[in-house]
Amino acid sequence: KLNYYRVAARETAQALKTLAQAARGVAASTTDPVAAHAMLDSARDVMEGSAMLIQEAKQALAVPGDADSQQRLAQVAKAVSHSLNNCVNCLPGQKDVDVALKSIGESSKKLLVDSLPPSSKSFQEAQSELNQAAADLNQSAGEVVHATRGQSGELAAASGKFSDDFDEFLDAGIEMAGQAQTKEDQIQVIGNLKSISMASSKLLLAAKSLSVDPGAPNAKNLLAAAARAVTESINQLITLCTQQAPGQKECDNALRELETVKGMLDNPNEPVSDLSYFDCIESVMENSKVLGESMAGISQNAKTGDLLVFGECVGVASKALCGLTEAAAQAAYLVGISDPNSQAGQQGLVDPIQFARANQAIQMACQNLVDPASSPSQVLSAATIVAKHTSALCNACRIASSKTANPIAKRHFVQSAKEVANSTANLVKTIKALDGDFSEENRNKCRIATAPLIEAVENLTAFASNPEFVSIPAQISTEGSRAQEPILVSAKTMLESSSLLIKTARSLAINPKDPPTWSVLAGHSHTVSDSIKSLITSIRDKAPGQRECDFSIDGINKCIRDIEQASLAAVSQSLATRDDISVEALQEQLTSVVQEIGHLIDPIATAARGEAAQLGHKVTQLASYFEPLVLAAVGVASKTLNHQQQMTVLDQSKTLAESALQILYAAKEGGGNPKASHTHDAITEAAQLMKEAVDDIMVTLNEAASEVGMVGGMVDLIAEAMTKLDEGTPPDPKGTFVDYQTTVVKYSKAIAVTAQEMMTKSVTNPEELGGLASQMTNDYGHLALQGRMAAATAEPEEIGFQIRTRVQELGHGCIFLVQKAGALQICPTDSYTKKELIECARAVTEKVSLVLSALQAGNKGTQACITAASAVSGIIADLDTTIMFATAGTLNAENNESFADHRENILKTAKALVEDTKLLVSGAASSQDKLAQAAQSSANTITQLAEVVKLGAASLGSDDPETQVVLINAIKDVAKALSDLIGATKGAASKPADDPSMYQLKGAAKVMVTNVTSLLKTVKAVEDEATRGTRALEATIEYIKQELTVFQSSEVPEKTSSPEESIRMTKGITMATAKAVAAGNSCRQEDVIATANLSRKAVADMLTACKQASYHPDVSKEVRERALRFGTECTLGYLELLEHVLLILQKATPELKHQLASFSKRVASAVTELIQSAEAMKGTEWVDPEDPTVIAETELLGAAASIEAAAKKLEQLKPRAKPKQADETLDFEEQILEAAKSIAAATSALVKSASAAQRELVAQGKVGAIPANAADDGQWSQGLISAARMVAAATSNLCEAANASVQGHASEEKLISSAKQVAASTAQLLVACKVKADHDSEAMRRLQAAGNAVKRASDNLVRAAQKAAFGKAEDDDVVVKTKFVGGIAQIIAAQEEMLKKERELEEARKKLAQIRQQQYKFLPTELREDEG
Repeated sequence: KLNYYRVAARETAQALKTLAQAARGVAASTTDPVAAHAMLDSARDVMEGSAMLIQEAKQALAVPGDADSQQRLAQVAKAVSHSLNNCVNCLPGQKDVDVALKSIGESSKKLLVDSLPPSSKSFQEAQSELNQAAADLNQSAGEVVHATRGQSGELAAASGKFSDDFDEFLDAGIEMAGQAQTKEDQIQVIGNLKSISMASSKLLLAAKSLSVDPGAPNAKNLLAAAARAVTESINQLITLCTQQAPGQKECDNALRELETVKGMLDNPNEPVSDLSYFDCIESVMENSKVLGESMAGISQNAKTGDLLVFGECVGVASKALCGLTEAAAQAAYLVGISDPNSQAGQQGLVDPIQFARANQAIQMACQNLVDPASSPSQVLSAATIVAKHTSALCNACRIASSKTANPIAKRHFVQSAKEVANSTANLVKTIKALDGDFSEENRNKCRIATAPLIEAVENLTAFASNPEFVSIPAQISTEGSRAQEPILVSAKTMLESSSLLIKTARSLAINPKDPPTWSVLAGHSHTVSDSIKSLITSIRDKAPGQRECDFSIDGINKCIRDIEQASLAAVSQSLATRDDISVEALQEQLTSVVQEIGHLIDPIATAARGEAAQLGHKVTQLASYFEPLVLAAVGVASKTLNHQQQMTVLDQSKTLAESALQILYAAKEGGGNPKASHTHDAITEAAQLMKEAVDDIMVTLNEAASEVGMVGGMVDLIAEAMTKLDEGTPPDPKGTFVDYQTTVVKYSKAIAVTAQEMMTKSVTNPEELGGLASQMTNDYGHLALQGRMAAATAEPEEIGFQIRTRVQELGHGCIFLVQKAGALQICPTDSYTKKELIECARAVTEKVSLVLSALQAGNKGTQACITAASAVSGIIADLDTTIMFATAGTLNAENNESFADHRENILKTAKALVEDTKLLVSGAASSQDKLAQAAQSSANTITQLAEVVKLGAASLGSDDPETQVVLINAIKDVAKALSDLIGATKGAASKPADDPSMYQLKGAAKVMVTNVTSLLKTVKAVEDEATRGTRALEATIEYIKQELTVFQSSEVPEKTSSPEESIRMTKGITMATAKAVAAGNSCRQEDVIATANLSRKAVADMLTACKQASYHPDVSKEVRERALRFGTECTLGYLELLEHVLLILQKATPELKHQLASFSKRVASAVTELIQSAEAMKGTEWVDPEDPTVIAETELLGAAASIEAAAKKLEQLKPRAKPKQADETLDFEEQILEAAKSIAAATSALVKSASAAQRELVAQGKVGAIPANAADDGQWSQGLISAARMVAAATSNLCEAANASVQGHASEEKLISSAKQVAASTAQLLVACKVKADHDSEAMRRLQAAGNAVKRASDNLVRAAQKAAFGKAEDDDVVVKTKFVGGIAQIIAAQEEMLKKERELEEARKKLAQIRQQQYKFLPTELREDEG
């Protein structure tokens, strides 16, 4: 409401400024000083009232609902409205019109007397005076109409003359009423005079409205209608009162009517009626026929002297001429607005003229009600007028309130309607009382009741005249006006010659024996006929839309030629690439243009069937889209590498242009004529074909969009994640800011890494961009979720807002980058798009740094911890790589240096790390700055320590890799412990001493100290060959204990793995156990070191795989607990074994060595239990994942699923709707679909049968369930696997070919080839299964039946497709040229094509042979023998 008040106040101030300037201009240009002062005074009143109004509105807003302020506001508003009316009435000419209106009102009171004085003149005198007065009044009415188009002074003079002529006419009419013989005749004359009085008042009101606002909608038509009403009412009175010679008054009436309608042709920029263009033509035809007959009647009856019929013929001719003029004016208007440069008018919310007219009628009726001279019948008549007009006003308010979107206006209309209705109800009550008793008291009550009604109606009228609600008149262009001229000239000529003809006929009716007059009549008649013929021709020639259709057809033909040129260039590989724009932008342009064209199809079809005035606009709009369509289509084609895709885009664009031509030809034929039903089917069909063309090109564009790695879906996901950032209040945070900060940093860095990778891949492998974009989308989804929680938990709020804003900005960057990645996948060589992608990737990296800086502002210390943890994880990864080099024996010293050169450096750096660790632990309880400093320092120190340890390991030499690995493992343990310690510090930051996170911190600090101590011991023992194995074993035992602690924690692993993976990892434990037992027996330090290194890896891998497998979503809680228990038992058993080996190393005795077997058995037992628990995770379906038979089974089931999916896709296919053709070809597409569906079903059954047959072979023992060596049955398994894959692939190809064929994109040959491939791959599958199968088994019989079903289905499809291809070939008639040279050229061309095809066939055969030879090499021996 406040906002609306502001806008209204601003607009009021602006309007007052304009009013002040206009008022000064009017005052300066008037010669009458009194009028100038009145103008300025009234404008000043408006200004003062408006200032008070704004002040009162301000106070009313301050105290909403206050009755006093609302009442004061209403009073001030009323005063402003009154001032505005006064201001308008001060305009030159307005006061004179008001005076004229008042004069007419005063004169009309003469009609209210009960009895008229007897006439003092003879009937002839009275009749003559009345005729003269009528002619003068009719002429004055015409002058008033003309004066509205001139200066204000002209209207003043015309209205003054009109009121004088009305006064004279009224006196003559009353004189004539006095001549009446009976009371009824007298009442009839008085009634006609009242009608003329009312019509005259309406004429002056309409003239006043038009002069104030010449651009007001429909005002000109209303003025013309008012003038005609005056003429008609005069004619009625003349007909009633005069007794002239027969035929004379009819001629006079006709002349008056023709004079009145002539104004319609002056400047037809408004609709005269509701007729359509073709209704106008029909109206002209009908009226011209009637006019022809009546003109013949006029001539005939003037000759014979049958003057009564003569008069009737004149009346009919007059009506026909008025109808012709109306139709001509409406046709001219429609021609004008149908010009594409013209603008059609817009219907307003209300019609202010209707409100003004109702206001005037209600005021006059109320005057009659309270007039003491009013009779009971006049009171009832006035009451009826009031009821009729108030009802119309209330209805108009209801419609306006339902249409408007402005809540203030809606409420005002409803409120005004209520006020009018209530005040009308009160007035009706007083009228009923007055009707029962015409006392002075009742009349006084009635007078009081009229005041609220008049006030309510005036307020409503003032509100309805708001420029916001009025209609916008049509703007006819100069070209449109020129197009109107032939119609208007013909119509004016017709009216002039008709008037002359009637005047001549009138004199002939009195004196029929005057030959020269007859020849004049014949001349006029001939002119009328010629002008009507010219009018009909002009209307037909200027039919709306025809010229525009011709222009549009020419424009689209030119576009088709441009596409053809581009197609020729594409065929010859010489289509120039557009480098000024990216392919993405071109695709967007093409898509939007095609969509706009699609939106215009229905409007054009509708206009062509029945809206002639809209046809020109719509076809011009359609044609304007084809030039950009061609530019975009050729641009897209120029940037497309695939030649087939190039041609598809160009061909479909050409098809769309050709379908547009078809609809334009059909639209031109229909022309917007609703009665030309014979053209409507052609229009509908052309529209349908064009819609199909639009759909085809949209499918191609959407496919191109989907080729870009489903970019649209990714963009939507990122946008959705961005919207969730601001969506309502976030859920209650389960963690602290630090927790969310950590994950946000992780995902932010992942996005930055992906962006960098995308920059690289854009140059090297653009096809990999889709996967990277998908990765970025997923990472951003997580980032937005965590970022929202980080923002919610950040303190102060400003930092939260900053985090949210920067995460959103990063989202925008990700969207642009993903879009560019998609565009580059369509056109990998487009350098412009590559450049844009690299810029977008840089922008994403910058925005990631902004997100990180916002997080740092939230918690500097914890952010430093996150950064340090990230650095340490990098060091751990680097150490893993170093271990790989060391294991491979490739870790060498750069110079001839010894370990002693590095020992001191290692020890010194390790001690520095211990100091940093102490600072880090204490930093958790101190300030963020100290914590940040400690984290940064510890990250730097561990980096240095890792480097010096790596140098030390390298100095040991590659001939002792196990010792190198021991040393690097020791520093790796330290790094891992530091990583955990940093994490614990971050979690404990700013927490109280008794918080659980503090205990975690202390635990992590102990582990850190232990691991650093272990490193120091390892460094000291590394050169001592007698103890270094023992030291390595001690370090490994400590490491395994730490890993077991992590394993036993309730923390859920980030990812899950399969039970097979867990089983695979137990093999490492078995190997390590054997190695440990051997090392215990040998007691050699080298064996112990190797055992220590192997044990580390084996146990860590087993624990990780076991935990990941047990937390798989499909694993039950009971099975998980069992797996975790046996994982722990296995580790504890292995630890005991290692500790026993350590004991033997310290004191070797035969008894201790003998106990090694029992320890190893315990480990083996735990491993067995662990494997069983893993099998339980899998359920009864557990199999060895590396068994070739199992791989075959999986492939068969996968093939069956693939085929079923393809079959479902086929089920959804339907042949596209086409115009009906010959019956033979209609069901071909249905045949394709049915045949393809049956093949898909049959191959699915076949693959399932093969699976059953294979299971039977396993059950019979012909194939081992878990063969000892994969090579034993490998050939059979591989044959089955490859055959199953081939069946699935061939069926998939067949479905694609069927789909393409049904859509009209592929040939029958491709379909036949695909079906034959299915049959061939089926045969190979059967052979693969027959190799070891029992021929009499049930499964084998089912398999054979399934194979036969596939073969039958394939043969059916091949036959159907061949029949269609054959029929198609027969239909292609060859047109042989008759001329000699042309005929020879045709023969040469045909021979050339034949030779070309033969060469292509030979090449295709060779290619097929090569493919088969290559495949044959990889076939199992059984298949080869069978084929042989």
